[in-house]
Amino acid sequence: MADDPRGKKSLSLTPTKTSGKTGELVAVSEILPPNLLLLPVSQATIFPGMIVPLILPEGKLSKTVEFVGQGSGYLGVVLYQDTESDDVASGPTNSITGLPADGIAVQSRSHRKVVRKEQFHRYGVAAKILKRINLPDNQISVLVTGLQRFQIGEVVSREPHFVANVKYIFEQSERDSEMEALLRTALSQFKAISKDNPLISEEMKVALVNIDGPGKLADLMASVLIRDVTDYQELLAMADVKERLQKLLLMLKREQDVQSIQRKIQDEINQKVAAGQKEYFLQEQLKLIQKELGKNIDEKGRLIQKFLDRLKDKKLSPEAQERVDEEVQKVNVLHEQSSEYSVSVNYLDWITSLPWGVRSEEVGDLKRAGDLLNSDHYGLKDVKERILEFLAVRQLRGNSEGSILCFVGPPGTGKTSLGRSIAKALGRKFFRFSVGGMRDEAEIKGHRRTYVGAMPGKMLQGLKRTGTQNPVFLIDEIDKLAHARLTGSDPAAALLELLDPEQNTEFLDHYVDVPFNCSEVFFITTANSLDSIPSALLDRMEIIHLSGYTDNEKINIANRHLIPKQLKKHALTTKNLKVNAVALKYIVHNYAREAGVRSLEKNVARLCRKTAWRVAMKKADRVAIDSPKVVERFLGVPPFVHEDAFSEGLVGVVTGLAWTHYGGSVLHIESISVPGKGGYVLTGQLGEVMQESASIAYTYVRDRVKGDVVKDYFQKNQLHLHVPAGATPKDGPSAGITMAASLYSLVTGKQAQTKTAMTGELTLTGRVLPVGGIKEKLLAAKRAGMRTVLIPKDNARDLKEVEAEILEGLTIKKVESMDQCIRFLFDSPLAGAGKAHSAQRRQ
Repeated sequence: MADDPRGKKSLSLTPTKTSGKTGELVAVSEILPPNLLLLPVSQATIFPGMIVPLILPEGKLSKTVEFVGQGSGYLGVVLYQDTESDDVASGPTNSITGLPADGIAVQSRSHRKVVRKEQFHRYGVAAKILKRINLPDNQISVLVTGLQRFQIGEVVSREPHFVANVKYIFEQSERDSEMEALLRTALSQFKAISKDNPLISEEMKVALVNIDGPGKLADLMASVLIRDVTDYQELLAMADVKERLQKLLLMLKREQDVQSIQRKIQDEINQKVAAGQKEYFLQEQLKLIQKELGKNIDEKGRLIQKFLDRLKDKKLSPEAQERVDEEVQKVNVLHEQSSEYSVSVNYLDWITSLPWGVRSEEVGDLKRAGDLLNSDHYGLKDVKERILEFLAVRQLRGNSEGSILCFVGPPGTGKTSLGRSIAKALGRKFFRFSVGGMRDEAEIKGHRRTYVGAMPGKMLQGLKRTGTQNPVFLIDEIDKLAHARLTGSDPAAALLELLDPEQNTEFLDHYVDVPFNCSEVFFITTANSLDSIPSALLDRMEIIHLSGYTDNEKINIANRHLIPKQLKKHALTTKNLKVNAVALKYIVHNYAREAGVRSLEKNVARLCRKTAWRVAMKKADRVAIDSPKVVERFLGVPPFVHEDAFSEGLVGVVTGLAWTHYGGSVLHIESISVPGKGGYVLTGQLGEVMQESASIAYTYVRDRVKGDVVKDYFQKNQLHLHVPAGATPKDGPSAGITMAASLYSLVTGKQAQTKTAMTGELTLTGRVLPVGGIKEKLLAAKRAGMRTVLIPKDNARDLKEVEAEILEGLTIKKVESMDQCIRFLFDSPLAGAGKAHSAQRRQ
């Protein structure tokens, strides 16, 4: 790039001729003025030697053209960044879009300021106006020819015209072998891409042959390939023709890649179109052939025939057959693009898929059923007997009407797997769905066809999936049905119709809208508690309670079922992992205390994962879990602390037994007294029923010991009764005698018998009433190390259902009054005096 030696600050627009030797021609660059009027354009690709038309709007730019036309006729064409400005000329359509450029200084007569960066690009082309034409819409068409590259030094004026001091860029060209090679390569590649580029016209191909000079050839080819302002500015800035040709080769390579991808896309489109046309022609030919053969069956006819074929071996009710015929006629009449057509087709798909009259052949072998139950489940002797009795009655009756069982028990006790075993024993298909959290009765009875995306409810969905009219249906989590108060929808009410033997013979789904006989379905429901099940629904089911497993049962279940299952799941064998009885017992006691075996299975799975990692890493081929220490190394710190009975008695502290949906547990109820105005305080998140039991216990003890304590004791002391743990909500009447015993111990200063737990409801007169969950409570007492358990006398009948394994090591005391409890707890030789600090509290 060569700089013009003339001054940069002059505002003269008159060309200055540089005289040369006599007889020499004067170069164009030598007659161009040092300051050029700028003509900003938004879309124009102009190089020296090119003639380009420009369209100018009426206004400042048109005045600039008039001013230039009256003078030298020279101006500078530059790209303008602000394409939204009205003072911008438009060029040919095959041009570029602007990108950010450097800021340009602007100098005026009064002050100097910096124009925003987005105004002008730095490089442009000096041009001369050849022709000017006024257009009808007050615009001006100007034909200009490019003369010389330039670089804007600074904009020296903006009003009335844009004027800039420029530095001209003079071409540097040396024709050698390298130049010739670059030019030939560029021309050959340009001719190659010209076949697929619509911008390269025949006139341009002719011009390439007639243009002399590598620089002009490079500029002409580049004018077609430029797609962004960066390439354009770089080419304008290049004085060296070789450098310009190298840049051009890169642009040609990019264009070749784009054309290659374009051809690939076009080929794929052509193939798809050709395939579609081929399929269309073949379909039309097939229709003509079928018509000639008398088999004119179109797509709609094949669809209807498919639905009718489904019904050949089925026995539809007259009402269902009539509905099918109506829908078939409707499909024949409707157009395939009609919305009603798709609704009718979906309806026919559903109603013809239902198992009308299709039944599984039932197996009536009770011995086989008993063997299956025993092989799939360990323990649960009473539950298995109840199930077999139920199946025997069904077999004698010869039908399954009214067959509704409800398994109630803690999580993980095998309720769902029992349902699968029953289905296997009967030779029936099995279907399970959960209603936990269900708020919409349409989930059971379906949506009406008027809704978009309507479909049948879970009942008919299950029948379609099983393909029989007499499957075993397991309705899980029936105690967790929700009620949508805002919409008034009640899924429990929908279940009433489904589970009622008097109604389910004609169960009406809203979608199918045709009665379907569901009386042959063997319904089984599961729940964790009966408290939240509506009484009307509960009356329709036979309840079978599943209590928690004993420690011995859990160990056997782990050995027989859980460990083999998890070994297979983790691709291990008994050679890789061995868990002995000591370790299993430790896991059951300290990691899996719930009534079921889910936590136990999770811990077994965790052992298998850690073993699999060691085997895969080749750190060990065999892992032996044979001691509590090894268990803790694999499973971490035990989450449960052993609930040992208090070895050292405290006044006011006694042990009670509680039952939850997750099994039995031990409660250590505590009482203290502090000086105050009398009364009592209860803590421990106690429910209303338990608070009432505490009030009864307080009143009973106050009446019972009125002659045995210091005068005015209850008026001068406030009693505080607490039931740990404080974060766990508690309710129920079964802790009545326990709270009374705690208060009695406090006010009398006597220590209750250790290693003794109790449960029972207390009345104001001191009677002890029966409670529930005896088996689970005895299991919790044994786990906590208790030796004696006090239970209501009326609960003695429940001991018949408790396994001998649980009763072993426990002494059961049956009481019918609180006086008997007090005599055993405080008047027996094992009872002693309390600690001194409790006696001080009584004073």
